Amino acid sequence: MSSELMEALKALAAEKSIDELEMLDKLEMQLAATYRRMMDLENETRVVLDRETGRIYVYELIPVGGTEEEPVFEEKDITPKDVSRIAAQAAKSVITQTIREAERDQVYDEYNDRVGESVTGTVQQSDSRYTLIKLREGVEALLPPSEQPHNERYDHNQRIKAYIIEVRKTSNEPSIVVSRTHPGLIRRLFELEVPEIYDGIVEIKSVAREPGMRSKIAVSSRESGLDPVGACVGPKGSRVRMIVSELRGERIDVVPWNEDAATYVANALSPAKVSRVIANEASHTATVIVPNDQLSLAIGKEGQNARLAAKLTGWRIDIKSQMQAAEQGIASAGLSGEEGGPEEERDGRCVAVTSSGLRCRNKAVPDNVYCRIHAKEAPAE
Repeated sequence: MSSELMEALKALAAEKSIDELEMLDKLEMQLAATYRRMMDLENETRVVLDRETGRIYVYELIPVGGTEEEPVFEEKDITPKDVSRIAAQAAKSVITQTIREAERDQVYDEYNDRVGESVTGTVQQSDSRYTLIKLREGVEALLPPSEQPHNERYDHNQRIKAYIIEVRKTSNEPSIVVSRTHPGLIRRLFELEVPEIYDGIVEIKSVAREPGMRSKIAVSSRESGLDPVGACVGPKGSRVRMIVSELRGERIDVVPWNEDAATYVANALSPAKVSRVIANEASHTATVIVPNDQLSLAIGKEGQNARLAAKLTGWRIDIKSQMQAAEQGIASAGLSGEEGGPEEERDGRCVAVTSSGLRCRNKAVPDNVYCRIHAKEAPAE
């Protein structure tokens, strides 16, 4: 091996950000294994590569004593005449392997620091086993079936956004695993579309999602006078419409966050209207009373609206119509508040709801929330 080739190796190492000494050490080990195999030697070999001249020396390590744990070797110079030709072949293999490993490590370091971020790529291959997404030249991400909404199908060269959930270091290439179902994807999409969120003026407090079907996000503003829901929805719904389009029609409810648990639970059940929320801090449960005609809307199809509201707030929610509440002796009039708190303001009328869905017009008897007729029907409190 000539000094010119050594200079070329050093220049390549600098260009590819490869550790020069590590590359040359690997080359020496590769040459040692190659010469031992070619010369059919029983003993180990060692190769020394002069870092300045590029000259190669091959030694056979002959045992001359010592113990099994620490044997002593004598080095016998067995450098062949055609050492440069073989060295050049080995150098090509080592350089290729080292560059590939270095690039693999660089990709791993780059994307491992980006776990929890969104990326944009083009679909390269998609079948029942997995979907490959090209992030950039030489870098692909894996979208497993478990991370795909059930209603999505992907076409070749289609551009999609995904959320990085894991980066694995494998023997071949780094495995970048992405998701289209993770709630974090909703956060990142809103950051991209809503400048107020990106700038930190509007904050996403919580996200609840049933991928491909419906999501709810709770938002608050750090600036008084700024409507966080309006900022996220955008003029004529333009901002949220872009996100819905990216998620293939997934419905998104944007609701205002509130530090008061009862108000927050009521907001989370949007678009249903809520009459009252009785929040029990001890059990972290909320009894929600809604107008009779709002019960189905509050619960949602197959319980979806109520289920998402519970995920969003972290509270267990029990929804009742005003009629059910009256039958169970739960007052439905007044403001939301804590169970066991001060008695709510009343107008003196009976709180019972009749079979027609309207509130009773009779006056409540003293020290009771019901009229004389409904007081007999209501269970004892």
